[in-house]
Parts: sequence; C-alpha cells; structure tokens
Amino acid sequence: MDIILLGPPGAGKGTQAERLVADRGMVQLSTGDMLRAAVKAGTEVGLKAKAVMDAGELVSDEIVSAIIGERLDQIDHATGVIFDGYPRTRAQAESLDTLLGDRGRKLDYVIELEVDEDALVERITGRFTCAVCGAGYHDKFKLPKVPGTCDVCGSHEFKRRPDDNAETVRTRMVEYRAKTAPILPIYEARGLVRRVDGMADIDHVTQAIEAILDGKA
Repeated sequence: MDIILLGPPGAGKGTQAERLVADRGMVQLSTGDMLRAAVKAGTEVGLKAKAVMDAGELVSDEIVSAIIGERLDQIDHATGVIFDGYPRTRAQAESLDTLLGDRGRKLDYVIELEVDEDALVERITGRFTCAVCGAGYHDKFKLPKVPGTCDVCGSHEFKRRPDDNAETVRTRMVEYRAKTAPILPIYEARGLVRRVDGMADIDHVTQAIEAILDGKA
C-alpha cells in the first residue's frame, strides 16, 4: 500500500506517519530527510544534490525524483510507502507515477489531514516544553499538574519554539495551500483523495486512516 500523506505543519502528519510505520511496517519517505541522507552517504545523486545546495540553489525535480527512485529500489516490494513532502508540483506528480510504475507499484491513496486554521493557530501557539526533559504541554489543553513544575522530571524551566506564533502558522498555511493546489486535482480526478479531520483526537485520526487503508472508508 503506497500513499501520500498531506497536511500543513501542526496537523499531526508526522505523528500519524510514525504510527503507520510502527503499526504496519510502512516506510516514510521524507524528501528532506532523504536528501540529507543521500548527501551524507555520498551517492552519485547525493553529490549532485550537494553541489546544487552548496551553490545556494534549489534542488531540481529531476534530482529529487532520482533520490526517491534510489530509495524505492532499497525497499521490499511488499512494504508500503508513505510519501511525505512529495510530490509538490504537477511535474513531480507525473514523475512519481513513472517511478512507481517502473517498479511495479502504484499509488493507492492520497490522504489529507484537514484543519481549521484558527484552531490550528491555537493548537500550535499554545505549545511549550520542559527545557530539561522535553515533555510537552499546552496553555489550554495540557498544563502541568503543579503550576510551573514539570510532571515528568520536576524541572521549573520551560521553553517555546520561536516560530510557534500566529503569523508564522498562517504563513505556513498559505504555503501549504499553494503547494497542494497544483496536485490535488490530479488525484481527485483519479478518485484517490480521502480526507480526515486533522483536528480530531489523535487516536480518532489514526482510526480514520486505518479505516481508509483497510478499505472501510
């Protein structure tokens, strides 16, 4: 089962991908991670990518597709794949069809985690973590049991990510919509798109995705 998992930053896409990897033995292919791995490994494609990045330029669709093809060749045919961050353009979507077809694979679903922008802003801007152990909290949904004291390690130091602010979140949403707009119609026309409420409880989102993959939704 090969799928594309879509969702803006903060929608919980990473968490759901981790669960699919753990529960179904799928492999998550994140273009950013694969680029870094290929560069580090010094593969032929990785060296090309490094040269482009060192020059301060964007890595071409051709290089990104080559890296994905290289990684697909290492994955057993019976193992499902989650595409994360790819494709982002019509050209990449066409390349993905070719990459999969050449390897006797096909795309089964494109699953989008839908979010309410205002609720997403509230979800992200309220996040903070223990500066010592990394335990996660939220201003509204999960405060420490004892104010100012970490439930896990007892530390009194907390921190927030500087980019967890409303302006940044809304900018990310604009970027996300701009990136998905070109590819969604392609997959809609093929009946592959399924949508899940990304604002629901994490376990409910997992169950909804499982139902899609099991052909029950």
